[in-house]
Amino acid sequence: MIPESFIQELLARVDIVDVVERYITLKKAGANYQACCPFHSEKTPSFTVSQSKQFYHCFGCGAHGSAIGFVMQYSGLGFVEAVEELAGQLGMPVPREVTARSQEKAKQQPLTERMARAARFYKEQLKASPKAIDYLKGRGLTGEIAARYGLGYAPDDWQGLQRVFDDYADPAMVECGLVIENEQGRRYDRFRDRIMFPIQDQRGNVIGFGGRVLGQGEPKYLNSPETPLFHKGEELYGLPQARKEIQQQDMVLVVEGYMDVVGLAQSGVENVVATLGTAATGTNVQRLIRLADRVVFCFDRDAAGDRAARRAMEVSLEHLVDGKSVEILQLDGTQDPDEFVREHGRDAFLQQTRNATRLSDFLVRKLIQESNTRTAEGRAKLVSAAKPLLQKISAPVLRVQITKEIARHAQLSQAELEAQCGLKPLARTRSFGQYAPPPGRARPAPNSLEHTLLLTILRRPERAARLPLELITPDSAEGEALLAVADAVEHAALPGGNLGQVLEHFRGSPHEEIIAALAAQIETEAGDEGEQEAVFTDSIQRLRGRDLRRQIDALNAKERAGGLSPEERRTLAMLLARKSA
Repeated sequence: MIPESFIQELLARVDIVDVVERYITLKKAGANYQACCPFHSEKTPSFTVSQSKQFYHCFGCGAHGSAIGFVMQYSGLGFVEAVEELAGQLGMPVPREVTARSQEKAKQQPLTERMARAARFYKEQLKASPKAIDYLKGRGLTGEIAARYGLGYAPDDWQGLQRVFDDYADPAMVECGLVIENEQGRRYDRFRDRIMFPIQDQRGNVIGFGGRVLGQGEPKYLNSPETPLFHKGEELYGLPQARKEIQQQDMVLVVEGYMDVVGLAQSGVENVVATLGTAATGTNVQRLIRLADRVVFCFDRDAAGDRAARRAMEVSLEHLVDGKSVEILQLDGTQDPDEFVREHGRDAFLQQTRNATRLSDFLVRKLIQESNTRTAEGRAKLVSAAKPLLQKISAPVLRVQITKEIARHAQLSQAELEAQCGLKPLARTRSFGQYAPPPGRARPAPNSLEHTLLLTILRRPERAARLPLELITPDSAEGEALLAVADAVEHAALPGGNLGQVLEHFRGSPHEEIIAALAAQIETEAGDEGEQEAVFTDSIQRLRGRDLRRQIDALNAKERAGGLSPEERRTLAMLLARKSA
């Protein structure tokens, strides 16, 4: 792991305005900066960047975070990669304590360079191959699209890569998957006489290839093997090219083939990616849900497409988030997306995507199709088949909705189905009868003292040093977070004391969710610093008053139960005097 001290030093030296302006244009708007949000489509700017807080927030889609969070969200990088990106821009070497990752990256670098050289070779070979060019033209692709995706051609030559690799015999050629060595020790190129699709990681580095045979032949598609650079289940083809359009559309379309991606892009559908020769994985789904509120898987309407659709449904269940939608699109007929859009056009294809089946409907429909709900045995089978799927659903409200629907078809009550499936029911809120996660501990109302104090401290973390910690009880998320922030301030873990640093300090901790939610709330509330200081001091007084009442109530209860000692009576009298003062 990267040391916390380095992350805080990085955030103290970086200016979030400079970071954001590397990607989008900001305009001064009062004390803050403003732009149209890069994470959703809008015409009126609702994206603000606070230089004083080192924090960004969109009033439209709710995106918010620190400079590190912005790089992660905009570029689709992981936390470590985003830290490395920012540190590199400032010329700050990331501490070598990150030995495992540093050593891994150092080991991968020579392989990455080889893959880049191979990609350039394949591109040059495409220019020199009339039959490869004719094939792409026959698929309706232009040179512009071929260049955008870095398409190439592997010549029909057993050792074509020897032209650019003098060290063709180096073990690294096998390690990165470009070359195969047989049992006799003879080496030859893995890819021959194929259209080459470079697979890039989130930073645009070539990490693998997909090769499509020209004309007839098997296998139709040949992929790079698993290597230190390339893990098929973790990557998505076309993501670097699609990222901007995905953010603009707030929707990502997931197809099965490389040609589907470039064919749809050629037709103007650019927010499209493909899984890499495997069914969708949980890692894929997690990444996609972070990128967009709507994820649409597109499959052929055949037996293989049905299996892929069901697999996508099952792996998605564990990563669903209330407020986001995963959908299944199965095109009519036997055409794949590339063929469909070439015959029917972009508008017809987009209409198909708008009519995609929501995952909840797909799940219920599939379960009912596989059970005869007209009989008791069939309804029992429905419940049995539904049980493992319902147990996987991570989105609490959506799980309730699906449970209700299945219970209706099984002729059970919701409670009966939840009991049969071992599901913990969600608690109803008294006011609106809506569902909320069952409380594992008391959570204060939004206007509680802990809530108010945490808001004022997030505005100015140094206030935490003035908290009477002995009066704060850790029986709520806000109370626990207050104590954690105070501890971080006391131990100088937040040297800059801005909101961005607080967010990153608590990333991955039990307090991350509540702190992130209140950070977003701060940006939506008005109030000058004088007002906030008055709110803070008033809340401290109310905290002391609350503690006084608790002590008095405890002594009164003890007196009713069996009486007080003389010392306790004197204490009660003193407390009552303080209360009336």
